[in-house]
Amino acid sequence: MTNYRWIICGLLFFSTTINYMDRGVISYLKEFFCAPVAQGGFGWTDSQYSYLTSFFTGIYAATTIFAGWFIDKIGTKLGLALSLIVWSIFGIGNAFIGSLVWMHCLIRSFFAVGEAGNFPASIKTVAEWFPKRERALATAIFNAGSNAGAMIAALFVPTCLIWFGDQQGWKWAFILTGAAGFFWLIFWFWLYNPPSKHPKVSQAELNYIQIDDEGAVEAQVGDKAKVPWLTLFRYRQIWAFVVGKFMTDGIWWFYLFWLPDYLKKQFHMTTGQVRMPTFIVFGVSILGSIYGSSIPLTLIKRGMQVYKARMGTMFFIALLPLAVLLTQYFGDVSRFGSASAALAVAMIAIGCTAHQAWSANIFTTVSDMFPKKAVGSVVGIGTASGGIGGVIIQLLKGRLGVQFSQTPQTGYFIMFIICALSYLIAWLLMKALVPRHKPITDL
Repeated sequence: MTNYRWIICGLLFFSTTINYMDRGVISYLKEFFCAPVAQGGFGWTDSQYSYLTSFFTGIYAATTIFAGWFIDKIGTKLGLALSLIVWSIFGIGNAFIGSLVWMHCLIRSFFAVGEAGNFPASIKTVAEWFPKRERALATAIFNAGSNAGAMIAALFVPTCLIWFGDQQGWKWAFILTGAAGFFWLIFWFWLYNPPSKHPKVSQAELNYIQIDDEGAVEAQVGDKAKVPWLTLFRYRQIWAFVVGKFMTDGIWWFYLFWLPDYLKKQFHMTTGQVRMPTFIVFGVSILGSIYGSSIPLTLIKRGMQVYKARMGTMFFIALLPLAVLLTQYFGDVSRFGSASAALAVAMIAIGCTAHQAWSANIFTTVSDMFPKKAVGSVVGIGTASGGIGGVIIQLLKGRLGVQFSQTPQTGYFIMFIICALSYLIAWLLMKALVPRHKPITDL
Protein backbone atom coordinates (compact mmCIF):
# COMPACT_ATOMS: atom_id res chain seq x y z
CA MET A 1 0.00 0.00 0.00
CA THR A 2 1.22 3.49 -0.82
CA ASN A 3 1.34 6.19 1.88
CA TYR A 4 0.94 9.27 -0.25
CA ARG A 5 -1.57 10.76 2.20
CA TRP A 6 1.30 11.69 4.53
CA ILE A 7 2.90 13.80 1.78
CA ILE A 8 -0.38 15.71 1.57
CA CYS A 9 -0.30 16.09 5.35
CA GLY A 10 3.20 17.55 5.01
CA LEU A 11 1.95 20.13 2.53
CA LEU A 12 -0.74 21.16 5.01
CA PHE A 13 1.88 21.44 7.74
CA PHE A 14 3.93 23.88 5.68
CA SER A 15 0.92 25.97 4.63
CA THR A 16 -0.07 26.28 8.30
CA THR A 17 3.53 27.15 9.19
CA ILE A 18 3.50 29.98 6.66
CA ASN A 19 0.04 31.04 7.86
CA TYR A 20 1.16 31.47 11.46
CA MET A 21 4.55 32.90 10.60
CA ASP A 22 2.84 35.67 8.65
CA ARG A 23 0.24 36.11 11.39
CA GLY A 24 2.78 36.30 14.20
CA VAL A 25 4.94 39.05 12.70
CA ILE A 26 3.05 41.88 14.40
CA SER A 27 3.53 40.52 17.93
CA TYR A 28 7.29 41.14 17.65
CA LEU A 29 6.75 44.60 16.15
CA LYS A 30 4.50 45.82 18.98
CA GLU A 31 7.35 47.51 20.86
CA PHE A 32 8.29 49.44 17.71
CA PHE A 33 4.66 50.31 16.97
CA CYS A 34 4.15 51.59 20.53
CA ALA A 35 7.49 53.40 20.88
CA PRO A 36 7.23 57.23 21.01
CA VAL A 37 7.54 59.03 17.69
CA ALA A 38 10.52 60.95 19.10
CA GLN A 39 12.31 57.60 19.46
CA GLY A 40 11.50 56.54 15.90
CA GLY A 41 8.39 54.46 16.64
CA PHE A 42 4.77 54.88 15.60
CA GLY A 43 3.58 56.20 18.96
CA TRP A 44 0.64 53.77 19.26
CA THR A 45 -1.03 52.87 22.57
CA ASP A 46 -1.84 49.35 23.75
CA SER A 47 -5.44 49.97 22.72
CA GLN A 48 -4.42 50.97 19.20
CA TYR A 49 -2.30 47.85 18.91
CA SER A 50 -5.29 45.83 20.10
CA TYR A 51 -7.37 47.46 17.34
CA LEU A 52 -4.91 46.02 14.80
CA THR A 53 -5.10 42.51 16.25
CA SER A 54 -8.87 42.81 16.72
CA PHE A 55 -9.53 43.91 13.15
CA PHE A 56 -7.54 40.95 11.93
CA THR A 57 -9.35 38.60 14.31
CA GLY A 58 -12.81 39.99 13.57
CA ILE A 59 -12.48 39.90 9.79
CA TYR A 60 -10.91 36.46 10.05
CA ALA A 61 -13.92 35.33 12.08
CA ALA A 62 -16.45 36.76 9.63
CA THR A 63 -14.66 35.38 6.59
CA THR A 64 -14.18 31.82 7.83
CA ILE A 65 -17.93 31.26 7.67
CA PHE A 66 -17.90 31.92 3.93
CA ALA A 67 -14.43 30.47 3.39
CA GLY A 68 -15.61 27.05 4.54
CA TRP A 69 -18.66 27.20 2.27
CA PHE A 70 -16.52 28.48 -0.62
CA ILE A 71 -13.98 25.68 -0.25
CA ASP A 72 -16.75 23.07 -0.05
CA LYS A 73 -18.02 24.51 -3.34
CA ILE A 74 -14.80 24.88 -5.40
CA GLY A 75 -12.67 22.15 -3.81
CA THR A 76 -9.62 22.11 -1.60
CA LYS A 77 -6.90 22.39 -4.24
CA LEU A 78 -8.01 25.71 -5.69
CA GLY A 79 -9.50 26.96 -2.43
CA LEU A 80 -6.32 26.67 -0.37
CA ALA A 81 -4.20 28.08 -3.20
CA LEU A 82 -6.39 31.18 -3.55
CA SER A 83 -6.36 31.71 0.20
CA LEU A 84 -2.59 31.62 0.36
CA ILE A 85 -2.19 33.99 -2.58
CA VAL A 86 -4.46 36.57 -0.95
CA TRP A 87 -2.86 36.47 2.49
CA SER A 88 0.68 36.55 1.04
CA ILE A 89 -0.03 39.63 -1.10
CA PHE A 90 -1.59 41.60 1.75
CA GLY A 91 0.98 40.33 4.26
CA ILE A 92 3.62 42.00 2.11
CA GLY A 93 1.36 45.04 1.75
CA ASN A 94 1.73 45.98 5.43
CA ALA A 95 5.32 47.02 4.68
CA PHE A 96 4.28 49.92 2.45
CA ILE A 97 1.70 51.92 4.43
CA GLY A 98 3.62 53.90 7.04
CA SER A 99 2.43 54.44 10.61
CA LEU A 100 -1.32 55.10 10.24
CA VAL A 101 -3.26 52.73 12.48
CA TRP A 102 -6.35 52.66 10.27
CA MET A 103 -4.30 51.77 7.18
CA HIS A 104 -2.62 48.87 8.97
CA CYS A 105 -6.05 47.71 10.18
CA LEU A 106 -7.40 47.89 6.62
CA ILE A 107 -4.54 45.91 5.06
CA ARG A 108 -4.57 43.42 7.92
CA SER A 109 -8.29 42.91 7.31
CA PHE A 110 -7.67 41.85 3.70
CA PHE A 111 -4.82 39.69 4.98
CA ALA A 112 -7.34 38.01 7.32
CA VAL A 113 -9.65 37.23 4.39
CA GLY A 114 -6.92 35.08 2.87
CA GLU A 115 -5.80 33.47 6.12
CA ALA A 116 -9.38 32.40 6.89
CA GLY A 117 -9.25 29.68 4.24
CA ASN A 118 -6.33 27.70 5.65
CA PHE A 119 -8.04 25.69 8.39
CA PRO A 120 -11.33 24.89 6.60
CA ALA A 121 -9.33 23.71 3.59
CA SER A 122 -6.86 21.73 5.70
CA ILE A 123 -9.50 19.98 7.82
CA LYS A 124 -11.46 19.13 4.68
CA THR A 125 -8.29 17.75 3.08
CA VAL A 126 -7.66 15.55 6.11
CA ALA A 127 -11.25 14.26 5.93
CA GLU A 128 -10.73 13.41 2.24
CA TRP A 129 -7.33 11.79 2.63
CA PHE A 130 -7.45 9.93 5.97
CA PRO A 131 -9.72 7.34 7.62
CA LYS A 132 -11.27 8.44 10.90
CA ARG A 133 -8.75 6.50 12.97
CA GLU A 134 -5.87 8.61 11.61
CA ARG A 135 -7.51 12.02 11.36
CA ALA A 136 -6.57 13.26 14.85
CA LEU A 137 -2.91 12.44 14.18
CA ALA A 138 -2.96 14.03 10.72
CA THR A 139 -4.69 17.10 12.15
CA ALA A 140 -2.15 17.31 14.95
CA ILE A 141 0.74 17.14 12.48
CA PHE A 142 -0.53 19.90 10.22
CA ASN A 143 -1.76 21.92 13.21
CA ALA A 144 1.79 21.77 14.60
CA GLY A 145 2.58 24.16 11.78
CA SER A 146 0.95 26.89 13.87
CA ASN A 147 3.71 26.36 16.42
CA ALA A 148 6.42 26.07 13.80
CA GLY A 149 5.27 29.34 12.24
CA ALA A 150 5.24 31.08 15.62
CA MET A 151 8.74 29.71 16.32
CA ILE A 152 10.09 31.03 13.03
CA ALA A 153 8.51 34.43 13.67
CA ALA A 154 10.03 34.46 17.17
CA LEU A 155 13.51 34.12 15.73
CA PHE A 156 13.16 35.86 12.39
CA VAL A 157 11.34 39.11 13.17
CA PRO A 158 13.60 40.28 16.03
CA THR A 159 16.58 39.32 13.88
CA CYS A 160 15.24 41.53 11.06
CA LEU A 161 15.00 44.43 13.49
CA ILE A 162 18.55 43.84 14.68
CA TRP A 163 20.06 43.41 11.20
CA PHE A 164 18.21 46.17 9.36
CA GLY A 165 17.38 48.48 12.26
CA ASP A 166 13.87 49.28 13.43
CA GLN A 167 13.11 51.76 10.63
CA GLN A 168 13.71 49.22 7.85
CA GLY A 169 13.54 45.93 9.74
CA TRP A 170 9.79 46.05 10.31
CA LYS A 171 9.25 46.40 6.57
CA TRP A 172 11.54 43.51 5.66
CA ALA A 173 9.82 41.33 8.26
CA PHE A 174 6.52 41.72 6.40
CA ILE A 175 8.05 41.37 2.93
CA LEU A 176 10.15 38.27 3.50
CA THR A 177 7.57 36.30 5.47
CA GLY A 178 4.86 37.18 2.95
CA ALA A 179 6.98 36.03 0.02
CA ALA A 180 7.42 32.52 1.46
CA GLY A 181 3.88 31.52 0.48
CA PHE A 182 4.52 31.77 -3.24
CA PHE A 183 7.28 29.18 -2.97
CA TRP A 184 4.84 26.74 -1.30
CA LEU A 185 2.35 27.13 -4.16
CA ILE A 186 4.76 25.41 -6.55
CA PHE A 187 4.65 22.19 -4.54
CA TRP A 188 0.89 22.39 -3.91
CA PHE A 189 0.01 22.49 -7.61
CA TRP A 190 2.64 19.86 -8.40
CA LEU A 191 1.74 17.30 -5.74
CA TYR A 192 -1.98 17.67 -4.95
CA ASN A 193 -5.02 15.99 -6.50
CA PRO A 194 -8.01 14.27 -4.85
CA PRO A 195 -7.08 10.74 -3.71
CA SER A 196 -9.47 9.02 -6.12
CA LYS A 197 -7.80 10.78 -9.06
CA HIS A 198 -4.19 10.76 -7.90
CA PRO A 199 -1.76 8.60 -9.90
CA LYS A 200 0.49 8.10 -6.86
CA VAL A 201 -2.28 6.55 -4.74
CA SER A 202 -2.69 2.79 -5.05
CA GLN A 203 -6.06 1.08 -4.86
CA ALA A 204 -5.03 -0.40 -1.51
CA GLU A 205 -4.38 3.05 -0.04
CA LEU A 206 -7.63 4.40 -1.49
CA ASN A 207 -9.55 1.49 0.07
CA TYR A 208 -7.87 2.21 3.40
CA ILE A 209 -8.77 5.92 3.24
CA GLN A 210 -12.39 4.97 2.60
CA ILE A 211 -12.51 2.07 5.05
CA ASP A 212 -14.88 3.40 7.69
CA ASP A 213 -16.88 6.30 6.31
CA GLU A 214 -18.71 7.72 3.34
CA GLY A 215 -15.54 8.12 1.29
CA ALA A 216 -16.43 5.63 -1.44
CA VAL A 217 -19.61 7.53 -2.22
CA GLU A 218 -17.97 10.94 -2.22
CA ALA A 219 -15.12 9.69 -4.35
CA GLN A 220 -17.63 9.58 -7.17
CA VAL A 221 -18.40 13.31 -6.87
CA GLY A 222 -14.91 14.50 -5.93
CA ASP A 223 -14.25 17.13 -3.27
CA LYS A 224 -16.88 19.56 -4.54
CA ALA A 225 -20.36 19.16 -3.13
CA LYS A 226 -23.35 21.29 -2.28
CA VAL A 227 -24.14 21.54 1.41
CA PRO A 228 -27.45 22.87 2.81
CA TRP A 229 -25.47 25.42 4.77
CA LEU A 230 -28.17 27.00 6.92
CA THR A 231 -29.57 23.62 7.89
CA LEU A 232 -26.32 22.83 9.70
CA PHE A 233 -27.52 24.96 12.60
CA ARG A 234 -30.27 22.43 13.32
CA TYR A 235 -27.71 20.07 14.80
CA ARG A 236 -26.47 20.24 18.38
CA GLN A 237 -23.13 18.88 17.18
CA ILE A 238 -22.30 22.10 15.38
CA TRP A 239 -23.21 24.16 18.43
CA ALA A 240 -20.84 22.07 20.54
CA PHE A 241 -18.04 22.80 18.09
CA VAL A 242 -18.98 26.50 17.95
CA VAL A 243 -18.95 26.83 21.75
CA GLY A 244 -15.66 24.97 22.09
CA LYS A 245 -13.96 27.22 19.54
CA PHE A 246 -15.48 30.41 20.94
CA MET A 247 -14.21 29.67 24.43
CA THR A 248 -10.66 28.66 23.49
CA ASP A 249 -9.40 30.11 20.19
CA GLY A 250 -8.86 33.57 21.63
CA ILE A 251 -6.54 32.14 24.27
CA TRP A 252 -4.06 30.99 21.65
CA TRP A 253 -4.22 34.36 19.89
CA PHE A 254 -3.55 36.07 23.21
CA TYR A 255 -0.35 34.03 23.57
CA LEU A 256 0.56 34.64 19.94
CA PHE A 257 0.06 38.43 19.92
CA TRP A 258 0.93 39.38 23.51
CA LEU A 259 3.56 36.94 24.84
CA PRO A 260 6.54 39.07 23.75
CA ASP A 261 4.93 42.12 25.37
CA TYR A 262 4.41 40.18 28.61
CA LEU A 263 8.05 39.12 28.76
CA LYS A 264 9.23 42.67 28.15
CA LYS A 265 6.98 44.24 30.78
CA GLN A 266 7.21 41.52 33.41
CA PHE A 267 10.93 40.78 33.15
CA HIS A 268 12.22 43.86 31.25
CA MET A 269 13.55 41.75 28.38
CA THR A 270 14.83 43.35 25.19
CA THR A 271 13.64 42.49 21.68
CA GLY A 272 16.59 40.16 21.26
CA GLN A 273 16.05 38.50 24.63
CA VAL A 274 12.43 37.49 23.97
CA ARG A 275 13.43 35.33 21.01
CA MET A 276 14.49 32.24 22.92
CA PRO A 277 11.65 32.08 25.52
CA THR A 278 8.97 32.46 22.86
CA PHE A 279 10.75 29.99 20.59
CA ILE A 280 10.80 27.45 23.44
CA VAL A 281 7.13 27.98 24.34
CA PHE A 282 5.90 27.38 20.80
CA GLY A 283 8.41 24.59 20.22
CA VAL A 284 7.30 22.61 23.27
CA SER A 285 3.69 23.05 22.14
CA ILE A 286 4.37 20.95 19.05
CA LEU A 287 5.00 17.92 21.24
CA GLY A 288 1.73 18.50 23.08
CA SER A 289 -0.18 18.75 19.83
CA ILE A 290 1.07 15.45 18.45
CA TYR A 291 0.98 13.55 21.76
CA GLY A 292 -2.48 14.90 22.59
CA SER A 293 -3.82 13.59 19.30
CA SER A 294 -2.27 10.16 19.83
CA ILE A 295 -4.13 9.52 23.09
CA PRO A 296 -7.59 9.00 21.53
CA LEU A 297 -6.01 6.95 18.73
CA THR A 298 -4.54 4.60 21.33
CA LEU A 299 -7.85 4.36 23.18
CA ILE A 300 -9.77 3.68 19.96
CA LYS A 301 -7.35 0.89 19.02
CA ARG A 302 -8.07 -0.66 22.41
CA GLY A 303 -11.76 -0.77 21.59
CA MET A 304 -13.08 2.46 23.10
CA GLN A 305 -15.86 4.22 21.21
CA VAL A 306 -14.60 7.21 19.17
CA TYR A 307 -16.56 9.99 20.89
CA LYS A 308 -15.83 8.66 24.36
CA ALA A 309 -12.12 8.46 23.61
CA ARG A 310 -12.10 11.97 22.11
CA MET A 311 -14.03 13.65 24.93
CA GLY A 312 -12.16 11.78 27.66
CA THR A 313 -8.88 12.98 26.19
CA MET A 314 -10.18 16.54 25.89
CA PHE A 315 -11.24 16.55 29.56
CA PHE A 316 -7.72 15.59 30.60
CA ILE A 317 -6.31 18.28 28.32
CA ALA A 318 -8.73 20.89 29.73
CA LEU A 319 -7.22 20.38 33.20
CA LEU A 320 -3.65 21.18 32.13
CA PRO A 321 -4.13 24.96 31.56
CA LEU A 322 -4.92 25.36 35.26
CA ALA A 323 -1.13 25.55 35.62
CA VAL A 324 -1.31 29.02 34.03
CA LEU A 325 -2.86 30.28 37.28
CA LEU A 326 0.65 30.02 38.77
CA THR A 327 2.32 32.17 36.09
CA GLN A 328 2.36 35.42 38.05
CA TYR A 329 3.23 33.63 41.30
CA PHE A 330 6.35 32.15 39.74
CA GLY A 331 6.96 35.37 37.82
CA ASP A 332 7.57 37.30 41.03
CA VAL A 333 11.25 38.21 40.83
CA SER A 334 11.37 39.14 44.53
CA ARG A 335 10.35 35.59 45.41
CA PHE A 336 12.22 33.46 42.87
CA GLY A 337 14.99 35.76 41.67
CA SER A 338 16.63 34.94 38.35
CA ALA A 339 14.62 31.70 38.05
CA SER A 340 11.29 33.54 37.94
CA ALA A 341 11.28 34.11 34.17
CA ALA A 342 12.00 30.44 33.42
CA LEU A 343 9.29 29.27 35.83
CA ALA A 344 6.68 31.66 34.44
CA VAL A 345 7.54 30.67 30.88
CA ALA A 346 7.18 27.01 31.87
CA MET A 347 3.61 27.62 33.06
CA ILE A 348 2.76 29.41 29.82
CA ALA A 349 4.35 26.56 27.85
CA ILE A 350 2.01 24.10 29.60
CA GLY A 351 -0.95 26.28 28.64
CA CYS A 352 0.15 26.55 25.00
CA THR A 353 0.87 22.82 24.81
CA ALA A 354 -2.57 22.04 26.17
CA HIS A 355 -4.16 24.40 23.65
CA GLN A 356 -2.55 22.64 20.70
CA ALA A 357 -3.60 19.23 21.99
CA TRP A 358 -7.12 20.59 22.48
CA SER A 359 -7.13 22.14 19.02
CA ALA A 360 -6.12 18.92 17.26
CA ASN A 361 -8.91 17.02 18.99
CA ILE A 362 -11.70 19.57 18.68
CA PHE A 363 -11.08 19.89 14.94
CA THR A 364 -11.31 16.13 14.61
CA THR A 365 -14.74 16.05 16.27
CA VAL A 366 -16.05 17.68 13.08
CA SER A 367 -14.94 14.88 10.76
CA ASP A 368 -16.05 12.35 13.40
CA MET A 369 -19.65 13.58 13.26
CA PHE A 370 -20.21 15.31 9.89
CA PRO A 371 -19.94 13.94 6.32
CA LYS A 372 -16.94 15.10 4.30
CA LYS A 373 -18.99 17.36 2.07
CA ALA A 374 -19.95 19.49 5.11
CA VAL A 375 -16.60 19.58 6.87
CA GLY A 376 -15.35 22.82 5.29
CA SER A 377 -18.57 24.65 6.14
CA VAL A 378 -18.68 23.37 9.72
CA VAL A 379 -15.04 24.23 10.35
CA GLY A 380 -15.61 27.67 8.85
CA ILE A 381 -18.55 28.36 11.15
CA GLY A 382 -16.70 27.10 14.23
CA THR A 383 -13.54 29.00 13.38
CA ALA A 384 -15.64 32.14 12.95
CA SER A 385 -16.99 31.73 16.47
CA GLY A 386 -13.43 31.26 17.69
CA GLY A 387 -12.51 34.49 15.94
CA ILE A 388 -15.32 36.33 17.72
CA GLY A 389 -13.96 35.04 21.00
CA GLY A 390 -10.53 36.21 19.86
CA VAL A 391 -11.81 39.74 19.19
CA ILE A 392 -13.19 39.91 22.72
CA ILE A 393 -9.89 38.69 24.18
CA GLN A 394 -7.84 41.19 22.13
CA LEU A 395 -10.00 44.17 23.05
CA LEU A 396 -10.06 43.12 26.68
CA LYS A 397 -6.27 42.88 26.82
CA GLY A 398 -5.90 46.25 25.13
CA ARG A 399 -8.26 47.84 27.65
CA LEU A 400 -6.46 46.17 30.56
CA GLY A 401 -3.14 47.42 29.17
CA VAL A 402 -4.39 51.01 29.34
CA GLN A 403 -6.21 50.55 32.67
CA PHE A 404 -3.15 49.05 34.36
CA SER A 405 -0.43 50.88 32.42
CA GLN A 406 1.49 51.51 35.65
CA THR A 407 1.06 47.94 36.92
CA PRO A 408 0.91 45.73 33.80
CA GLN A 409 1.37 42.63 35.97
CA THR A 410 -2.21 43.07 37.24
CA GLY A 411 -3.66 43.13 33.73
CA TYR A 412 -1.76 40.00 32.79
CA PHE A 413 -2.86 38.24 35.98
CA ILE A 414 -6.51 38.76 34.95
CA MET A 415 -5.75 37.40 31.49
CA PHE A 416 -4.02 34.31 32.87
CA ILE A 417 -7.10 33.49 34.97
CA ILE A 418 -9.19 33.53 31.80
CA CYS A 419 -6.60 31.40 29.97
CA ALA A 420 -6.61 28.82 32.77
CA LEU A 421 -10.37 28.29 33.09
CA SER A 422 -11.66 28.61 29.53
CA TYR A 423 -10.97 25.02 28.41
CA LEU A 424 -12.70 23.36 31.34
CA ILE A 425 -15.78 25.56 30.87
CA ALA A 426 -15.74 24.79 27.15
CA TRP A 427 -15.58 21.04 27.76
CA LEU A 428 -18.52 21.13 30.17
CA LEU A 429 -20.65 23.06 27.66
CA MET A 430 -19.71 20.75 24.78
CA LYS A 431 -20.54 17.66 26.82
CA ALA A 432 -23.88 19.14 27.82
CA LEU A 433 -24.76 19.82 24.16
CA VAL A 434 -23.66 16.41 22.83
CA PRO A 435 -23.62 13.86 25.66
CA ARG A 436 -23.35 10.92 23.20
CA HIS A 437 -21.76 10.34 19.81
CA LYS A 438 -24.32 10.94 17.05
CA PRO A 439 -22.92 11.13 13.48
CA ILE A 440 -24.89 13.27 11.02
CA THR A 441 -26.26 11.07 8.25
CA ASP A 442 -29.12 13.10 6.76
CA LEU A 443 -27.28 15.97 5.02
